[in-house]
Amino acid sequence: MTRRFAWALAPTALTAALALPAWADTADGAALIGQDWDSIVEMARGGEVNWFMWGGADNINRYVDEYIGGILQEQYGITLNRVGVTDTVEVVNIVLGEKEAGNVDAGSVDMIWINGENFRTMKQGDLAWCGYVETLPNNELINWDNPAIANDFGVPVEGCEVPWSRAQFAFAYDSAVTQEPPRSIPELIDWVAANPGQFTYPAPPDFNGSVFVRHVFYHAAGGVENLLGPFDQAKFDEVAPEAWRILNEMEPHLWREGQTYPTSITQLNELFANGEVALNMNYEPSQFGIGVDDGTYPDTVRSYGLTDGTIGNTNYTLIPFNSPNKAAALVLQQVLLSGEAQLEKAEPTVWGTSPGIEVDRLSPELQAEFAALPQHPSVVPAAELAQNALPELEAAWISAIEQGWLENVGN
Repeated sequence: MTRRFAWALAPTALTAALALPAWADTADGAALIGQDWDSIVEMARGGEVNWFMWGGADNINRYVDEYIGGILQEQYGITLNRVGVTDTVEVVNIVLGEKEAGNVDAGSVDMIWINGENFRTMKQGDLAWCGYVETLPNNELINWDNPAIANDFGVPVEGCEVPWSRAQFAFAYDSAVTQEPPRSIPELIDWVAANPGQFTYPAPPDFNGSVFVRHVFYHAAGGVENLLGPFDQAKFDEVAPEAWRILNEMEPHLWREGQTYPTSITQLNELFANGEVALNMNYEPSQFGIGVDDGTYPDTVRSYGLTDGTIGNTNYTLIPFNSPNKAAALVLQQVLLSGEAQLEKAEPTVWGTSPGIEVDRLSPELQAEFAALPQHPSVVPAAELAQNALPELEAAWISAIEQGWLENVGN
């Protein structure tokens, strides 16, 4: 089901229409913050916006290209250029390189799908445009009082990005093949040894592979509560040897005896689809349902959380400091935050992801549509996962864990 906006973002002010050319976008963020929303829309109209984002899921790409891109073109004459990447750090490096070259107002990136350590790098390096979020009319739908929204992997957002979706890690298995999958990290460790060749995980810094390693790290620490807060080198040095021991002892029992790891979640998906491994994993459980619907996986695939919990987070969109099309990027963020666009991507057949906004702040009609969304049988309900949700660590922890894995496990 495809929904279009039942309303325009804002009626065009006649004075703004007369004062501004058809496309008068700007790189001057300070000037934009001082404009009213109608004027910002007019500055964006007829222009373009270059959105760099992970491009490894066809359904997400289709939603962005067709649904979001369609709204931008039809209502605002804005051309959305989605630029797919395999790792968001590639985009961070583009913006960093432009800054180092003195490019402060003609960057190639207008928006990034981002969170975690990449956000930390952007913020600490003054690579993000900040302080504009109250300019967005749909900012009222965001609950900035929620620490899981106001902090990105422990780093305060402080007006430097806007939430898009929420997600929580889950595992999957084919119930026609595997009768009882492991349902905790200790069970998984034993299961891998008892089922050689049937498990693997993407090599960090792949996003999903990195999350799996963090689950093992939480277990080695005796619980995530022992790792929360700013990065602590002494605590890391205390916990890391046990985590590396577990992963190294697991390695000979992995797919291909641990001699190689999948390089991406896409490759792990292929191994699972081909029956080469018995378990899959994803930070976006809806992808299992999408895989069933498009015939990649059998309809006997089921996903689940762990009894000792799985990690959840919020993902965001960020406008770089040197974006030349900031007005168009703002209009894009406004569209992404709308109840209609959030509802469309919550559809199991579209994406099935959890909204980044507060549904109870929407109209009664939209709230009812959210409540009526069907639950895919292959996708573990978000409410069930949330009962055992684990927080993400601060970004410095994640960088240290990924580097430690490369040096001590994946070497």
